[in-house]
This record gives sequence, C-alpha cells and structure tokens, in this order.
Amino acid sequence: MGKPTGFLEFTRELPGKTDPRERVGHYNEFVERFPDTKLNQQAARCMNCGVPFCHSGCPLGNVIPEFNDAVYRQDWKEAYDVLTSTNNFPEFTGRICPAPCESACVLGINQPPVAIEEIEKHIIEVAFDKGLVQAKAPRMRTGKKIAVIGSGPAGLAAAAQLNYAGHTVTVFERDDAPGGLLRYGIPDFKLEKWVIDRRIKLMEEEGVTFQCNANVGVNVSTNDLLREYNAIVLAGGSTIPRDLPIAGRELKGIHYAMDFLKQQNKRVSNTPVDGNDIWATGKNVIVIGGGDTGSDCVGTSNRHGAASVTQLELLPKPPGERTAYMPWPTYPMLLKTSSSHEEGADRHWAIATKSFIGDDNGHLKALRLVDLQWTASADGRPAKFTEVPGSERDVPCELALLAMGFVHPQHTGLLDQLEVEKDERGNVKATEKDYLTSIPKVFTAGDMRRGQSLVVWAISEGRECARKVDEFLMGSSQLESKDHSLQAMAL
Repeated sequence: MGKPTGFLEFTRELPGKTDPRERVGHYNEFVERFPDTKLNQQAARCMNCGVPFCHSGCPLGNVIPEFNDAVYRQDWKEAYDVLTSTNNFPEFTGRICPAPCESACVLGINQPPVAIEEIEKHIIEVAFDKGLVQAKAPRMRTGKKIAVIGSGPAGLAAAAQLNYAGHTVTVFERDDAPGGLLRYGIPDFKLEKWVIDRRIKLMEEEGVTFQCNANVGVNVSTNDLLREYNAIVLAGGSTIPRDLPIAGRELKGIHYAMDFLKQQNKRVSNTPVDGNDIWATGKNVIVIGGGDTGSDCVGTSNRHGAASVTQLELLPKPPGERTAYMPWPTYPMLLKTSSSHEEGADRHWAIATKSFIGDDNGHLKALRLVDLQWTASADGRPAKFTEVPGSERDVPCELALLAMGFVHPQHTGLLDQLEVEKDERGNVKATEKDYLTSIPKVFTAGDMRRGQSLVVWAISEGRECARKVDEFLMGSSQLESKDHSLQAMAL
C-alpha cells in the first residue's frame, strides 16, 4: 500500500457539513469536499491487511484497497478505472449507500474503519472534474433489442451493461424523468438531481434510449414489448408500501412516506405535484418507522418548518457498538444517527401505535401509543414483545407519515398482464443463477426480485442480470461477473 503506517498515523475523519441551523433552510447537498491533504490521509489509512474483507462486505465486490492506494498516490485515472470496473454509478453510492464495506473493514476490528464511501465519492467527482468520465459507446451492435422496465439503480445498471455489450437498449420509465426512487424518493439534500441528469446524459451519449411517461401495462402495451424485443428486464422496484391498518386509518393527515417525499422532490424540480399538497409546516409530525426513509421524512419535515418532529420505531433501541451477537466482519445492527436527526428530532424506540385519533372534522389530531417490552432470542435479536401496562397515552399529531418499508412490487398492470410467477412474498420469482422469470426471455433484477434493499444491491443485481441476458442472447457473455472482476484485479 501507499503508506504502510498510515492507519497508525491518522484517525478517521469525514468532510465537514453546513451547520444544521443553516441547511434546514434549503434542499441542497451540504457535505463539503475533502481537502487534498485530508483525502490523502484517509486513503493512507487503508492497510495492507492481506485478506480485505471489504470486498465481500460490498455487494458489488468493489476492489477497495486498490482504488484507495491509487488515491493515495493521486493517480486519479487508475482510481477511476478500478472503481468503475465494478460500479457503474459511484456518484450515487458515494452519497446514499450505508457502506456495508466499512462494516467489514479489517481496520474496524479495533479502530474506526476507513472512510471508503467518502473516498469513492471523491474519486468519481474528481474524475468528472478532470474530464476522465467520457461516453463509451460500443464499437459494434449485435442487432438485439432489449427493453428495461424501470429506471432506478437496478434498471440503469442493467441498461448500461447491456449497452456496453452492444445491444440496443430502451429504458421505459413511468414517471416524467429517469431515476426511480433516486429522483422521486431520495431528498435533494442527500442527492441533488443534477447528479442523476449528468449520468443519464452520459448514457444517452453511449446509445441508451429513455422513454418517460411510459407506464408499461397502462399506456405501453406489454404484448408489443414481447413481440418487438429480444429480451425484457423487469426492474420496477418494490413500490407497494407497508400499511398500518388500525382504527382511525381513514383520517385526513395520514400519508405514506413516499407520497410526502415525492411531492417535495417535485417541488424542488419545479414539477407539478400530483394530488393534494402534503405539508408539515406548523404541524406536530410523527414519523412511524425508524429506517432511512423515516429519516428522510424527518429532514424534509424540518425544512417545511414543522412545529415538532417525532420518529417512532417498533423495535428496541439498537446498541451503539458491536455486541457478541454481531462480531466483525458481519454487518452490525447499530444505532444510526443521520444528518436529518442532527437537525432535530425526538426519537423513541419500542413503541407501538394503537390507533389514530381524529377531531370532529375527520382530521388527525393525536396518536394513541403504548410502550413495548421486548424479549430476545438465543441469537440476541428481538423476538417477542408485550405491551407495558399503564403506558398507553395520546400524543398530539396533525401529520403522520408511514415509513415502515415496502412489501412487494406493484402487481396490477404489467405483472398481472404478464402472469409472471411470484414468490411467497409477492416479488417476481427468479433465482440469482439466471435472473429469468417464468416467462421466456423476461428477466428481473433489483428490489422487484429480492425485495426492498440497498442501492448498492440494486446496482449489483442490474449488472449480474445484464450478464445473464447477454448469455441468453449470445450464448456467452463478455460482461464480467462480480467474482470475475475480483479475480482479474488480483492477478
């Protein structure tokens, strides 16, 4: 490695952020760039650990020690080449990935892990600044046509890889612009949309065609696609949110998190908002769900000027450090404090919502809550809960946001028309072995196949699915798998 003693000399640092009191006044990204000296020091912390577990921690199999070494030596061309050999969109993962690679970092055994995600983000942004990122259109076309349905990270990754293989790719997106939840789900203060537009423009220059406002199964014929294309990739995501069917659910003021977040993303992009406006301004907001989507609702509510913001989680409060039940290098379920929480939120764990309470006009005015007592299973995970006697109480709330995850992809329309086989969870059934559905020449990838997951898993799924489609069309594939990429870099 570039500096064998770097991990002994430097500790983990992250870039600075705009003060929370200032950044809640806008929807722009607020994380600063590392100065060159700081970036060099953070890259130097990557140790010559012999067996880099970060490879296996990353679903993409990113070749992390090699690009860290290149950053330390300030060889940006090499760093960019190594990073993009496994990751099509490091500008996305460098901003919104929860970085499972860092949880697997060997240095993390007894020190804070290497700041891999920030280094990754800096590599791609420096590469754009230096003009290293150029459109790479294939030299030859195979004559095969492929339809990719859905333009989230899985669909974009599949489209990019299949285009590199020489196939003619058309991406169908039901919204008015590509990106899926990257565009209409992730708030702009975490991912500004010019980042997506920059990548889409590059893909168009490489030969990928995007058709927006194209809802396959509604205003685009499923049968037409089956006739006109040699293969179809279903990458529509897991879009049906988990509901909370308790008393008072019909009251005005209860909304799914994604409806709330999508509206704000549209406002920021000066796009007309669908349906009635959902605002948190001046309201007591309660976010039900403790994950990243809930955190995004917290940040957006603060920017709306909510009177108060509370976030509830059914499960008990996670530990701040690894326990005996989550040893290195497994992915630990630890307490996470996001930038949105830094901006202000009252967080509570082990709480269940019993009912929604309304006023005489049918508007939400309070939530009836109860504390929970959890018991753990043999592996230390929460297993069963009971309600704490006497803990039931009503809490004022005029806006409740349901952020409890997603159950499966939308069935009506495309999937029902295809009559594609589904698994027991309602996802499109296909294995990692071939990504092929029960319908000939129709493949699936991403959340639509594996269920709600991470952006890095979606990109991995799209890449691997593209390789299987290429094999299906050509008999073999020139696209490398994750494992092959790692082997090539090791030689």
